[in-house]
Amino acid sequence: MKKRIILATANLDKVREFRQILPESYEIITMQEAGFCDTIEENGSSFIENALTKARAVHSRIGGMVLADDSGLSVDVLDGAPGLYSARFAGESADYPTKIAHLHEWLKPWPPSQWHASFICAIALVMPDGSERTVTGECRGVIAAEPRGDNGFGYDPIFLLPDGSCTMAELSDDEKNKISHRGLALRQMAAILAGYA
Repeated sequence: MKKRIILATANLDKVREFRQILPESYEIITMQEAGFCDTIEENGSSFIENALTKARAVHSRIGGMVLADDSGLSVDVLDGAPGLYSARFAGESADYPTKIAHLHEWLKPWPPSQWHASFICAIALVMPDGSERTVTGECRGVIAAEPRGDNGFGYDPIFLLPDGSCTMAELSDDEKNKISHRGLALRQMAAILAGYA
């Protein structure tokens, strides 16, 4: 029988990646499917704090085993921005082409050769008994001057691999999940979950 995990997110792209990466022995359901439809305010000072906030909010209402992630894009020459505000720094309702254009505006003072960046993902687990664990994953790369590729989501079309060969959006799902920040963090979390079996 599969173990049920509630995923504290409304982002269906993230749900798809969690289902792809975690072992098939887990049934991943969204917080909405579990009956949690409230908005969770993310006001932490780190990715880990925000992930814990989301996981705790759902666990306090629903119980069970809850996972939450908080992730973002950190650009070196921007002192880590947009970072925690990656989803909303260009406005709460801005789509990703708008966010990407806004980021490129920020980067204009520096040559593209200096646009080094990281994708960062923190994942929090709250177990049925309330115990908590966290992990982080980081993927280094370079911001591309133009979007490339049709796969993935978010900033994937402008996140070049370190060798400059392709963007995250030019990889297959399997290829991306092997090297992405979320893939790296989720494999660590899968090892932790296996210890609770």
